[in-house]
Parts: sequence; structure tokens; C-alpha cells
Amino acid sequence: MAFAWTIRAILLPPSSAPGAILHDIFGYERFRGPQGPIVDHVIAGGDALVLMPTGGGKSLCYQIPAIARQRAGHGVAIVVSPLIALMHDQVGALHEAGVEAEFLNSTLSGGEANAVEKRMLRGEITLLYAAPERVTTPRFLAQLDSLHERGQLSLFAIDEAHCVSQWGHDFRPEYRALTVLHERYASVPRIALTATADAITRADIVERLQLGQARQFVSSFDRPNIRYTIVEKKDATAQLLRFIEGEHESEAGIVYCQSRKRVEDIAQTLCQQGIDALPYHAGLDAGVRQANQDRFLRDDGVVMVATIAFGMGIDKPDVRFVAHLDMPKNIEGYYQETGRAGRDGLPAAAWMAYGLQDVVNQRRMIDESPAGEDFKQVMRGKLDALLALAEATDCRRVRLLGYFGEASTPCGNCDNCVSPPQVWDGTDAARKLLSTIYRVQQQSGISFGAGHVMDILRGKKTEKVTQFGHERLSTFGIGAELSEAQLRGVLRQLIATGALAVDAQAFNTLRLTDGSRAVLKGETAVRLRESVSQPAASRRRSGSAKAAPAVAAGLTDAGQSRFTALKAWRAEVARAHNLPAYVIFHDATLAAIAALAPQTLDDLQGISGIGAKKLEAYGAEVLRVLDA
Repeated sequence: MAFAWTIRAILLPPSSAPGAILHDIFGYERFRGPQGPIVDHVIAGGDALVLMPTGGGKSLCYQIPAIARQRAGHGVAIVVSPLIALMHDQVGALHEAGVEAEFLNSTLSGGEANAVEKRMLRGEITLLYAAPERVTTPRFLAQLDSLHERGQLSLFAIDEAHCVSQWGHDFRPEYRALTVLHERYASVPRIALTATADAITRADIVERLQLGQARQFVSSFDRPNIRYTIVEKKDATAQLLRFIEGEHESEAGIVYCQSRKRVEDIAQTLCQQGIDALPYHAGLDAGVRQANQDRFLRDDGVVMVATIAFGMGIDKPDVRFVAHLDMPKNIEGYYQETGRAGRDGLPAAAWMAYGLQDVVNQRRMIDESPAGEDFKQVMRGKLDALLALAEATDCRRVRLLGYFGEASTPCGNCDNCVSPPQVWDGTDAARKLLSTIYRVQQQSGISFGAGHVMDILRGKKTEKVTQFGHERLSTFGIGAELSEAQLRGVLRQLIATGALAVDAQAFNTLRLTDGSRAVLKGETAVRLRESVSQPAASRRRSGSAKAAPAVAAGLTDAGQSRFTALKAWRAEVARAHNLPAYVIFHDATLAAIAALAPQTLDDLQGISGIGAKKLEAYGAEVLRVLDA
């Protein structure tokens, strides 16, 4: 097979060779990681399943084959994408690079959509982006039939392919209908791409999309530039403020919350503290959501406070942090969301505050869902893995990568590696807690919540304790030496390991399980981390000069001035083109220009990120800005 790819590459016109397209159109000298083999495989007509982390360059894996196959006479590539915003940005970026691309979605009028379809049928488009609902309509399939009969269907790219799986973190039933592509157009290569899929999700993608014969390309899931930090939740809003003000002042970030109300409250609080923050959730007017998303993408230093309704397909490269104020459902969701930080490869942070109530809420949502028991059991296992990550005392990254089946060594760039936590033996405290719950149920015949159980154990004679006579229990006060924070940590771990259950139908009361017995007998050890919720050390002190963006940190003073001028010019161009600034040029490209201080167009030509079309469109303007 490898020999066939080599022959195919030789037969392609020179301008259609993958390396030439990469350089001439996109302005890059070489492929990254497995991009090269993926591109060769798809150009040769092979199917592929690509797992590549956010920021790893997945889009080039189908864009370059689409261009090469179109130049070789194979027609249009259809890109299945679930998000309108992503379609717009991808198409805008391709136009900037000189590639004929269009989208079909609900933002187009009937006449505009018809015009795009006619262009597609005439062979004037290299890549067409469309949602799965549109691709599988009888009308669109009839158009694809016409193209296929004429040999003018180049390839199918299925982006965010985890959406096809019920085990994935963002299941979308409409993706299931995409099996029609294989059934109807078996000779047309398909490439399915995702940044997040564990083994069970990967197998489901293969089955649902009939990719059994596809070659699988699995990149490392590691994002070494991201520092992972998980803290015990005390006053989450105050903790978030300390984190942003101390480490990410005036930088772009995303804050995830579970509820719409919490999103709006946190966004308002951040604004009151002088942080440029915007809310985003499905309950907002569509126009407001779009305006807020546009501001986040186009302006510098905006913080988006959002539910998980926001984020998929967000290509903004300079997001410096992603914070979670509430625990996600599973590691896939956590990894996907944190992966939106640091797409430019520069230092970024993934910060999460979590507590006992997060564990209770996530367990309740699983237990109360209408899904079958088999599905619930898988979801509980996924939640347990995330809880284990949160409670871990060893390297976060080793645990995170291990979940995806990737072996690694301690990273030196997570909170546990940078500041190894103190660990204490909570086995005795766990036995006392479980004994108290047992005796309360035995005496009263009913269950109680965590707060009441802890009050009994710590010997606090509250009104509720005396009302039920629980001060007479043998366990009353036997845990007086334990703090509430310590006991909450014990409760989290007992719930996480299944040694204790929360009854969502009875006001979140606690009850023993079959797993309680091993802990009560001392057969299972419970080891916990000390509190790690202290304020993070500030990278900048209040009132000090604002640090330069990470990408420009190594520039001289003159280089910094050039970088600032180039960013201001880029912002004007982006506004005029109604595009995010990074679509014009990434910060890294501007920093390279500022460092080199080119004098001629030839000097600009070798800079990464400047392809032929962009050199022609912007080269003279860049030189003018530098000469000003």
C-alpha cells in the first residue's frame, strides 16, 4: 500500500503534491506529527479514522487531500461539520488562503443556498461544509449522486466524529444517518476526525460509520503546554477570581459552569471586578449568543463564561486558560474542553474547582436519566475515572493519558508535580463516617445528608442532632479532631469508589452499599490529599506592568513595538473582512515578522504561516506597517 501512495504522489502534478500545497497555500514548511502519512493515505483514496488533540492540525488532514484530489480531477470534497460558527471560520480561512470553499447552512437565504449548490454541481468549489442534517436530505443526496456519476466527489470528511457515538461526550443522533455515505458512495474516501475518544467510543465510531477497513491514526493525546490544576472547592467564585487576576490578567479564557443561572452570575461578577467577561448558554437569544461568540473570537482578552453549549469547533488559538467551576460528566468532556486552551502551543492552564456537591450532582444525573442500566453503568465508570483524576495525588497527566490508553511519565507541569500534595491516611475517618451512617439509620430508620452526619461525628449539638437524639449515638464526637474539609474529602472518595451512595430520591441522603463492608472491616485503605485550594502564587503583582503575550515574550523592545503595531493592523483587517484576527495571521506569525523585521516581500516569503495568497494580499501592507 505504501508503494501505491508513492506512485500516486509521483503522478500528481507538482503543484498538487502535498508538500507544495502545504507551503504554497498554507505557508508551512513541513507537516507536524502524523499529518503527512494521513494526507498521503487519503489522497491515494484510503479511508481513515484520525484521533488528534485539539490544536494538532486536524483540518489540514482533509483540506490538503481535498485540494490535491480536486486538482487531479476528482471534484468537490464534502466536509460534515456540526457547527455554523466553525463552518464560517474554516471557509473564511480558506478564502484567505486562496481556496474555493463554501458552506450550506441556515444563515443562507434560499437564493444564496441555490447559488452555492449550482457552483458545487459545476465543479467550482474545492470544499463544501454542511451539517449532517443537510447532507442526508433526499435533495442533497440526489446532488451527490449526480456528482458521483460524473466522478466529481473527491472525499467525505466527518469532523467531530465522536458525535456519532452514544458513549461520546457530545452524542448527536443525526450523525447516525451518515452511514449512508458508505452505503451509497463506497468508492469515495472518507476521513473521520475527532480530538477525543476512548477505546469504547473509538470502536463505536468505527461501527456506526462503517470504517472497519479504515486505517486508524492515533496521535499522542498529550498537550504538554497545558498545566492541569484541580483544587478543592471552598468559595469557588473567589478562587476563580484569584486564579484569573493572579495568573491570567487581560488574557482570553473560558469558564465553564453547569447551569445557565450560574453562567450569568459569574459573568456579572467578573465584569464587576474589571474583567471583560461575556455569558453564553442555550437560553440566551440567538443573536446575543452570536454577538458574544464573535466578540470572544475577534477581540483580545475576553473571558467567555459558558455552559458546554459553547466551545466545539472554537479555533481561537490564544485562549490562555480554561476553568471549570463545576465538574464535567467524564474525562472525554474534560479533555475536550480543556483542550481549547493553548492551541498555539504556548503555555496555557486548565484549572478546575470541585467538591462533594459536584460528585452528588453527577451521580444523581446518571441515576435519574431514562437510559438503560447498561448505559448508566458505562457512564458511572466514566465519572469514576474523572473523580479518580480529581482526587489523584500523583501526576495528573499520567492519569489523563492513561485513560486514553497512552503510557507516560510524570510531566513536571501539573499541580501535583509542581507542588506534590501532602497525603494522609483517611481509613480510620472513613470507618467512623460509615459507622455513624449505619447507627443513624439503625436508630432512626431513615437516612440523613452529609452535613448532619458530619455534625454527629464531630460532636456538634445542633438543633437537628438533639431533635433526633443523635447525641446519644456511640459515634457522637468520635471524629472531633477531623475538620469539615477532611471529612468532605473522605465522603468524596467513598462516593467515588462506590463505598457510599447518595439517594437522589430522598433529598441527597447517604446510604451504605455492598462496597461499604470492606472499608468498615479495614480491608480497603482510604488515602487522601490535603487541601490544595490555597490561592495560587501570582505571576504578576497588582499594579505591575502587564506582561507581554507569551508568543512575544522573547522579542526586543523594538520587536515588541513592531508586534503591537502588527496586531493593531491585523485587528483592522479582521474587522473589515468580518473574520477573527487569527484567520488573517496567527500571533506566532506576527511575532516571527516582528523578530525578523523584513524589508522586502522576499524576506516575508519564508515566514511560517504566510502562503502565496496571503503574501500577495497583505505583504505590501505588512512592510508598510513595519516602516511606519
